[in-house]
Amino acid sequence: MTAPALSIAEILDQPAVVPLWPTVGRALGLAESTTYQLAAQGRLPIEVIPLGRRRVARTIDLHRFLGLVPQENGTAPTYQAGASAGNDEGPGYQPGPPVEQAIPTAK
Repeated sequence: MTAPALSIAEILDQPAVVPLWPTVGRALGLAESTTYQLAAQGRLPIEVIPLGRRRVARTIDLHRFLGLVPQENGTAPTYQAGASAGNDEGPGYQPGPPVEQAIPTAK
Protein backbone atom coordinates (compact mmCIF):
# COMPACT_ATOMS: atom_id res chain seq x y z
CA MET A 1 0.00 0.00 0.00
CA THR A 2 1.34 3.40 -0.96
CA ALA A 3 1.12 6.26 1.53
CA PRO A 4 -0.33 9.53 0.25
CA ALA A 5 2.20 11.81 -1.42
CA LEU A 6 3.53 14.82 0.48
CA SER A 7 2.24 18.25 -0.47
CA ILE A 8 4.69 20.92 -1.61
CA ALA A 9 4.14 22.79 1.66
CA GLU A 10 5.03 19.64 3.64
CA ILE A 11 8.15 19.10 1.52
CA LEU A 12 9.34 22.69 2.00
CA ASP A 13 8.85 22.44 5.78
CA GLN A 14 11.52 19.75 6.34
CA PRO A 15 14.85 19.80 8.27
CA ALA A 16 18.29 19.75 6.56
CA VAL A 17 18.30 15.96 6.17
CA VAL A 18 15.27 13.74 5.87
CA PRO A 19 14.75 9.96 6.13
CA LEU A 20 14.32 7.94 2.96
CA TRP A 21 11.01 6.70 4.26
CA PRO A 22 8.55 8.22 4.62
CA THR A 23 9.76 11.67 3.52
CA VAL A 24 11.77 11.02 0.34
CA GLY A 25 9.66 8.11 -0.79
CA ARG A 26 6.37 9.94 -0.32
CA ALA A 27 7.70 13.12 -1.96
CA LEU A 28 8.61 11.03 -5.01
CA GLY A 29 5.33 9.12 -4.90
CA LEU A 30 7.00 5.77 -4.19
CA ALA A 31 6.02 2.86 -1.98
CA GLU A 32 8.27 2.07 1.00
CA SER A 33 9.71 -1.12 -0.49
CA THR A 34 10.39 0.60 -3.83
CA THR A 35 12.14 3.50 -2.08
CA TYR A 36 14.53 1.20 -0.20
CA GLN A 37 15.07 -1.05 -3.24
CA LEU A 38 16.02 1.89 -5.48
CA ALA A 39 18.31 3.26 -2.75
CA ALA A 40 20.06 -0.13 -2.40
CA GLN A 41 20.59 -0.22 -6.18
CA GLY A 42 21.83 3.39 -6.27
CA ARG A 43 18.96 4.33 -8.58
CA LEU A 44 17.24 7.06 -6.56
CA PRO A 45 17.52 10.45 -8.28
CA ILE A 46 19.13 11.97 -5.17
CA GLU A 47 22.18 11.01 -3.09
CA VAL A 48 21.55 8.67 -0.17
CA ILE A 49 23.63 9.26 2.97
CA PRO A 50 24.10 6.37 5.43
CA LEU A 51 23.92 7.45 9.09
CA GLY A 52 24.46 4.29 11.09
CA ARG A 53 21.51 2.07 10.23
CA ARG A 54 19.48 5.00 8.92
CA ARG A 55 19.48 6.22 5.34
CA VAL A 56 18.84 9.93 4.81
CA ALA A 57 18.98 12.48 2.01
CA ARG A 58 19.75 16.19 1.99
CA THR A 59 16.57 18.21 1.80
CA ILE A 60 18.13 20.63 -0.70
CA ASP A 61 18.82 17.69 -3.07
CA LEU A 62 15.17 16.69 -2.84
CA HIS A 63 14.08 20.30 -3.44
CA ARG A 64 16.37 20.58 -6.48
CA PHE A 65 15.09 17.35 -8.00
CA LEU A 66 11.50 18.47 -7.51
CA GLY A 67 12.24 21.96 -8.90
CA LEU A 68 11.48 23.76 -5.64
CA VAL A 69 14.63 25.91 -5.33
CA PRO A 70 15.19 29.41 -6.73
CA GLN A 71 16.31 29.52 -10.32
CA GLU A 72 19.70 30.85 -11.41
CA ASN A 73 18.20 34.19 -12.43
CA GLY A 74 17.14 34.78 -8.83
CA THR A 75 13.43 34.28 -9.34
CA ALA A 76 11.80 31.80 -7.05
CA PRO A 77 9.40 29.21 -8.37
CA THR A 78 5.83 30.07 -7.55
CA TYR A 79 3.37 27.75 -5.90
CA GLN A 80 -0.35 28.30 -5.84
CA ALA A 81 -2.42 26.18 -3.50
CA GLY A 82 -5.18 24.46 -5.35
CA ALA A 83 -3.56 24.71 -8.78
CA SER A 84 -3.70 21.45 -10.69
CA ALA A 85 -0.54 19.41 -11.03
CA GLY A 86 -2.06 17.75 -14.07
CA ASN A 87 -3.02 14.60 -12.20
CA ASP A 88 -6.15 15.95 -10.49
CA GLU A 89 -4.87 14.62 -7.15
CA GLY A 90 -4.21 17.89 -5.39
CA PRO A 91 -2.24 21.13 -5.38
CA GLY A 92 0.57 21.57 -7.83
CA TYR A 93 3.70 23.50 -8.66
CA GLN A 94 3.52 26.35 -11.15
CA PRO A 95 6.80 27.68 -12.60
CA GLY A 96 7.48 31.40 -12.46
CA PRO A 97 7.02 33.62 -15.52
CA PRO A 98 9.66 33.42 -18.25
CA VAL A 99 12.48 35.92 -18.06
CA GLU A 100 13.20 37.96 -21.16
CA GLN A 101 16.87 38.17 -22.07
CA ALA A 102 18.38 40.47 -24.63
CA ILE A 103 20.06 38.64 -27.48
CA PRO A 104 23.27 40.34 -28.59
CA THR A 105 23.25 41.36 -32.23
CA ALA A 106 26.27 41.64 -34.50
CA LYS A 107 27.02 45.16 -35.79
